[in-house]
Amino acid sequence: MASGSTTDLICKLEQGELKGQVHKDIDGHPFLSFMGVPYAKPPVGELRFKPPRPPDKWSGILDATKDGNVCYSVQNDITAPTKGPILFGSEDCLFLNIFTRQLNTENLRPVMVFVHGGAFVSGSSSRITYGPEYLMTEDIVLVLMNYRLGVLGFLTIDDPSLEATGNAGLKDQVQALKWVQKNIKHFGGDPSNVTIFGQSAGSVSVHFLVLSPLTQGLFHKAIMQSGTVTCPWSRGRDTTQQIAQGCSCINTNKTEMLHCLQHTSKETLLAAQTKLLLQTVGAGAKAPFGPTIEVENPQALITKEPVDLIKSGKYNHVPLMFGYTDLEGILSMMDTDAQLQTKLEDPVPYSFRYDHGSEDFLKLRKKINQFYFGNDQSDFRNKEVAFKLITDVTFLRGIVQSAKAHATTSQQPVYLYRMSLDTDLNFLKKVLQFKSKGVCHGDDLFYLFKPQFVKFNPKSIEEKSIRRFVRLWTNFARYGDPTPQKDTLLKTHWSPMTDKEFHFLDIGEELVPGVDPDHARLRFWDDISKGINERY
Repeated sequence: MASGSTTDLICKLEQGELKGQVHKDIDGHPFLSFMGVPYAKPPVGELRFKPPRPPDKWSGILDATKDGNVCYSVQNDITAPTKGPILFGSEDCLFLNIFTRQLNTENLRPVMVFVHGGAFVSGSSSRITYGPEYLMTEDIVLVLMNYRLGVLGFLTIDDPSLEATGNAGLKDQVQALKWVQKNIKHFGGDPSNVTIFGQSAGSVSVHFLVLSPLTQGLFHKAIMQSGTVTCPWSRGRDTTQQIAQGCSCINTNKTEMLHCLQHTSKETLLAAQTKLLLQTVGAGAKAPFGPTIEVENPQALITKEPVDLIKSGKYNHVPLMFGYTDLEGILSMMDTDAQLQTKLEDPVPYSFRYDHGSEDFLKLRKKINQFYFGNDQSDFRNKEVAFKLITDVTFLRGIVQSAKAHATTSQQPVYLYRMSLDTDLNFLKKVLQFKSKGVCHGDDLFYLFKPQFVKFNPKSIEEKSIRRFVRLWTNFARYGDPTPQKDTLLKTHWSPMTDKEFHFLDIGEELVPGVDPDHARLRFWDDISKGINERY
């Protein structure tokens, strides 16, 4: 490891010099930390809604010892939900956190770049939540990024000349990967061995990056945790007219509308955004903000339907890992009973294209209720069944669909896992006070990252599980194979999927290989979707 104290740890880049810090992993071994590193120009003023620009140079030494600004969002504090939503953050938010063991070394390490979740409207790479102390027990370079959220990251105006055709938040991620390619050697990272991984909306982002022609050569492996492009919430709607109306920017001239929105206060923009978010209901609903298919233009991230790209094989062929928690829908404990019942009354994915209340919709809803609840009506009070239905509609079906489709067309291995591990580290489930069996959406994160508010006992199942998760993920980053050899942590082999055998690994207190996970539930959805030409 490079020598240096907290006052003289300097990394020299083309942009300028950075001052970092020395921290320790959970084993007490030192690593180097550089936080709040700008990877793009601040997307403010005339750059609002537009693709990111390369960063400016700075003079002097930039203090990289604390988190950079988070991107604007309206967020609820999950540990204090009664406080209500609050607006915080900045538009000047395109920063990276970088963790490494050694600077400027010839022994280059695998690089892992993480994309946070938050339904494309919230979240950040803050060290408060995403502490590196677990992953840095392995010899890697870890990078975490912020990217624009909500209306600021996903406004769509279908005039290429205005450079605001959508997906600015995803284009931020592309710019971050370009920055990594150019600079990561200074941090001891190998630009020819980069793994992108993400959870929830971050996982969907990773999947879009796999499918995008803009990212060729920018990464070499990809891990998708609880989200793919075929999940119903993975796609945004074109809500520009509604946002413009809420900001008093309605104009038949798109140039003037964009100019008006670029000069609207953040508070007004976020108020219009919040109004649209409150109108989104249903387990299978399409989100108001998120990735969209762009009109053809040189800066477009994606211009073709993701499902068609997967089937055609026209995407970045790298080793892929997909996975999910076994009861993702526990997250709906955050809803009121009325909100949960509303969600259950609209369980048909929007991709089926049935009008709400139509005869076809009502027939399908009846079949779904019969399968899950055993009668014609859903029942929000039967939480275990309700959360299983929400898991299947919102996450499981789309994730397995994507994994199977890639297993058919990919030239590289495709791995699938299900997380059933239920310990005291499952923080979200504990906060939501769900007592029955099952792993909540997001609880996988607490085995890869160390939040400041979570502790575990040495030599416990929690510690063993952390080390197992970290080993699987970093093995995949290093080799493209999560179990290249058996060791004291990994005593089984995880086989990749094929177009005929859908292998998976159940990650519980033990690692158990299997075939066709949750087969009966997925077969039900396969049966009821036959003959339906799904359009996303």
